[in-house]
Amino acid sequence: MSERTLHLISIYALQIGWIIFAGIFIFRKRPPGKKTRKTDWTSLIGIVIQTLSFPAVWMSPSRHRISLPLSFWFQLVSTTVVVAVILISLWTMWSALRVLGKQWSLQARVLEDHKLIREGPYRFVRHPIYTGMLGMIVAGGLAWSHWLGFLIALVLFGIGTAIRMRSEEKLLREQFGAKFDDYKRCVPAVLPIKL
Repeated sequence: MSERTLHLISIYALQIGWIIFAGIFIFRKRPPGKKTRKTDWTSLIGIVIQTLSFPAVWMSPSRHRISLPLSFWFQLVSTTVVVAVILISLWTMWSALRVLGKQWSLQARVLEDHKLIREGPYRFVRHPIYTGMLGMIVAGGLAWSHWLGFLIALVLFGIGTAIRMRSEEKLLREQFGAKFDDYKRCVPAVLPIKL
C-alpha cells in the first residue's frame, strides 16, 4: 500500500464521515414536540460561528504533503488516527442524540419536563455533540486541511462552542440549580479530561 493510497483512504473516510454526520441530524427520529419552558437566543450566534468552522477546514486543502523517509509510516499513523477519530466522533454524536431524545434542539432551550441527562456519553463530557463535532474538525485537519485553515477552523469552533455552552449551561443552571453545579464540577465540558 502506498502513501497516496493511505491518503486517499483518509480523504474518503472523511467524506463518508461528513455525510453520516449530516445524516445523524437530518434523519434522526423526531419525538413528539414538548412545551418549551425557556430559550436563549444568544446560542444562535454560537451556531453561526461554529458552522463557519466547517468550511474553514474544508476550503484550504494542503497541497504540500510531508515527504520524509518516514512519510509512509507517518501517513499510516495519520490515516489510522483519522478513521478512528471519525468513528468515535460519529458514535459520540449519535449516542448523545439518542440519549437526549425529545430534549435535543439546535437552539438552547429547556422543556417543561426537562431532565438533567447524565447517562451515555454525558457521563464523560457535558457536551458530547460538540466533542463529536470537534473530532470531525480534527479529522478534517489531519486528512485534508492546510494548517492555517485547520487553525482558523479550531478558533471559530472554539468561540462558537463557548457561546453555545454558556447559553445552554445558563438555562440548565436556572432549571436544576445545585444539581447542575454538581454535575459541572464532576464532568468536563467537551474533552473527557479534567484540567
